Amino acid sequence: MEQTLQAAETVRPADLAAQRGLDRLPALPWRDPQSVPPEKLAELIATLKQACLQNPDNAALRTCLGMAHAMNYDVYSSMEALESAMRIAPQDFFAQLKYGELFFRVRALQRAEQETLRALELAVSSQEMSLARKQLAHIRQTSHGGHTRPPLLKSLGLPAAALAALLAGVSCLYLLWK
Repeated sequence: MEQTLQAAETVRPADLAAQRGLDRLPALPWRDPQSVPPEKLAELIATLKQACLQNPDNAALRTCLGMAHAMNYDVYSSMEALESAMRIAPQDFFAQLKYGELFFRVRALQRAEQETLRALELAVSSQEMSLARKQLAHIRQTSHGGHTRPPLLKSLGLPAAALAALLAGVSCLYLLWK
């Protein structure tokens, strides 16, 4: 009995490389993203892209790639990587949580709240629930503070045409005056 408990303690379920059958995951600088130099971040992104090509069904790698792109302020690439992680593993809590966080970072707060609520539904441990609830509270606090980007509901065609007509009129008057 003691031997099985000791053997169970030596197995680390959090070791992604062992779970996913990878040789090793690249060193990820998530502790302090501000201290990562741009060259190191570019190298990390290249390493993660290569790892994603070698392991196309690995949602954890794509989530890490999305986080690295977000650290590099590349929103569209980050969104693409996180969406592909969620397509590969629809029940992946961290991919869903980071997807919601990305929307929060670009101040699309309604969408961030929706995605974080989905992550909260996927949470299976108390730590995951705590992370999702904290993010949700932060999103709601920010949205009540008026820091949301208003949705664009109207076309800008008419104002653009009016501006073009105004500029054309001013240009004609200038040419006639000279």
